[in-house]
Amino acid sequence: MLKRRTVIQASLAGGLVAGLAGFSQIGHWYKAWMAEFGPGWKSMPWPFPRDAWPDGQAWRNRGLELEVYVRPKLGFCGNCDTGVVEDAEVDRVADIDLLDPQFVPVQAGNRVRITDLFGRARLYRLKTRDGERLAEAIAVSYKCDLIVAIVVGPVDDAETRKAAHRFLESNTVQVRINQTLEGR
Repeated sequence: MLKRRTVIQASLAGGLVAGLAGFSQIGHWYKAWMAEFGPGWKSMPWPFPRDAWPDGQAWRNRGLELEVYVRPKLGFCGNCDTGVVEDAEVDRVADIDLLDPQFVPVQAGNRVRITDLFGRARLYRLKTRDGERLAEAIAVSYKCDLIVAIVVGPVDDAETRKAAHRFLESNTVQVRINQTLEGR
């Protein structure tokens, strides 16, 4: 027969194991909930129809009210030596027409650097199902390849635009781009 002390210790150990298993399950539920509804950048499916280029990657940040669409266009750079240097080229290559074929540039573009890639960025006004929105189109080049990005949201605010550019420079985005560039 077991001693009373052994039974109590076994009961406490069993309760501790059950409690830890319960906390572990709550942790898994919380992690899944945060991935879906929590703050920060969340991946979403590529929302645009298929065309000559491979699908890109899209992310949403509910807290900043931003959406970011990124995709490489391999072998598409018009001038391999200088890269993207004119606003007309940004208008042509940056896929802004996928959001609104009647896009309207708000101002002249400016030179931009994303990690070690240089190109141009330009602000646009779009008419979407959700009403009028702003978007920044970014086109940077790497040798004879283009990386194009569209940031949709309140990008007229400098801090919000900086947050989007920091995200474009993050490992989340850069790993995806590098895999595409290396996997030709």
